[in-house]
Formats: sequence, structure tokens, C-alpha cells
Amino acid sequence: MKVIKILGPGCPRCEQLADAAGLAADQLGIEYELIKIKDISQYPTYGLMLTPGLVIDDELVVHGKLATVDEIKELLGGEA
Repeated sequence: MKVIKILGPGCPRCEQLADAAGLAADQLGIEYELIKIKDISQYPTYGLMLTPGLVIDDELVVHGKLATVDEIKELLGGEA
């Protein structure tokens, strides 16, 4: 199972990233858990400087921008 974390205060961009990550995982048919981390004190743990951030299996893979569904699918190990 993949653990997908969205780092951000809950702004619209953070929600868009969460939606895109969930859609990408659903399209790939993988089992996943989506966790939203809004506590900014946890961001340095992941090396996040700009929100939103996307963490897959405890690795920060996107930060400070929105990723497309296809980009996230590639990051999850599937084909876009």
C-alpha cells in the first residue's frame, strides 16, 4: 500500500493536489492511504519549503506547485 501525504494548510491548491493524487492512485488501481498534514511544524521533517507538498512513502516528490494526474501516476510507479 502506498502512503500519500499532502502537506499544506488546506488551501485550494492543496485540495487540488489531494484530489489529483487520489485520482491518479484510483486510475492506477493501487491501494493507498491519503493523509493531509496541515501542521506546519511537521513540514521541515520532509524538507518542505513551499506548499503544497506531495509525499509518497515518506519521500517529498513535489513541492511548491501542483502536479498533474499524469505526473503523479508516474511518481506512483505507474504509466501516465
